[in-house]
Amino acid sequence: MKYLYNCSIRAFSLAIALAAPFHRKARLLWRGRRGLLRRIERAEVAAFSAGEGLQTIWVHCASLGEFEQGRPLIEAIRAKHPVGTPDYRRIVLTFYSPSGYEIRKDYPLADAIYYLPADTPRNARRFVAAVRPEQAVFVKYEYWYNYLSALRDFGAKSCVVSAIFRPDTVFFRKNAMGRFMRRTIGLLDRFFVQNDDSARLLGSIGFGPERVTVSGDTRFDRVVALADSAAAREMPWVEAFVEGVQEPVMVCGSTWGPDEEILLELMHARPEMKFIVAPHELDSARIDALIDRSGRKGVRYTHLTASDDGSTEILREATLLVIDTIGMLSGVYRYGQLAYIGGGFGRGIHNTLEAATWGMPVLFGPKYEAFAEAVELVALGVAASVSGAEELKATVAAWVGDPETLQRRGGSAGEYVRSRAGATRKILDALGM
Repeated sequence: MKYLYNCSIRAFSLAIALAAPFHRKARLLWRGRRGLLRRIERAEVAAFSAGEGLQTIWVHCASLGEFEQGRPLIEAIRAKHPVGTPDYRRIVLTFYSPSGYEIRKDYPLADAIYYLPADTPRNARRFVAAVRPEQAVFVKYEYWYNYLSALRDFGAKSCVVSAIFRPDTVFFRKNAMGRFMRRTIGLLDRFFVQNDDSARLLGSIGFGPERVTVSGDTRFDRVVALADSAAAREMPWVEAFVEGVQEPVMVCGSTWGPDEEILLELMHARPEMKFIVAPHELDSARIDALIDRSGRKGVRYTHLTASDDGSTEILREATLLVIDTIGMLSGVYRYGQLAYIGGGFGRGIHNTLEAATWGMPVLFGPKYEAFAEAVELVALGVAASVSGAEELKATVAAWVGDPETLQRRGGSAGEYVRSRAGATRKILDALGM
């Protein structure tokens, strides 16, 4: 299996190179990895030459979502070990996906940010030798056999944080691949898992409480911090849009085409409600089509300007506001009374916690069961899954038709999120950081 694994890694790297001329993400990954190890080795030699005895913490995230999970850890480490102090720790951040690296390659709290070189034995040895980590932190998943082996050989500690395991995954299969993947995760020193079920599953394959800690999910820490910081940030255009509104405002975050199809039907059925929509992909033609098909007076956020004296009046009259820019959504949720989270008709729903932390009941599509927090929100009665437009319309009608219950649902959602914060501190205390 080890031989087949290494062959598959090389075959995938070749496939990326062949796809690069035709596929944007493949092209970004191919370009980012070209000559990467030489650049890393030069940069790391320079860093260690500039500061003797540096201690490095390597944090790896598959993509942007995992970065948001790992971010509270990075921020807590940097706060405790700041630059310029005797206790300083160098932080090296890596990404597998271009969607993470390209957006966060200038993240200021990391000392170095790289694509992760392909997991071949030679690449892993060179990377670990260059970075010299004392601790490697893998966020949620991505169990690379050669990197974990290289870390073990180098004498570095390794752990996974905010991990979740399910019985139908490869680790619990009784075949050659299952055995190989159990060997792979066996190279980790510690597992910090989201829930008791994950701990029990790991226990069933030989990983006991001395290596497995139920710490919770660091995303709760992240969304609480986001809400607390956003509360102090003014959003005058959004405030103008919701000013004086009597009916509940619905905020629709990270929506895709199938989400927008059922939301359009809801907009037609509820003309008295205002909607804020933040599409996942900011395609201008698609956004214009969304506004046109809604039959509403809609406005794009980026078309508002401070020099336009009529913008405030336009927003008061509009019933659809499209957030066509990145970085605002987590703060926009506070202006709604209920939320719809996109992705549930595709690969899976996006971040429900960003909305719930503001005290909002949440709706989403049918593909949510892989997300523990969504399952728990549904069980609490503060979230609901809908399979189509008719179910969405019926659920919204029931919720907004009982304002007191809607408010109670929202309050329970907010309490749920804040009651589960604290994973970051548990993890860092256990690691002695």
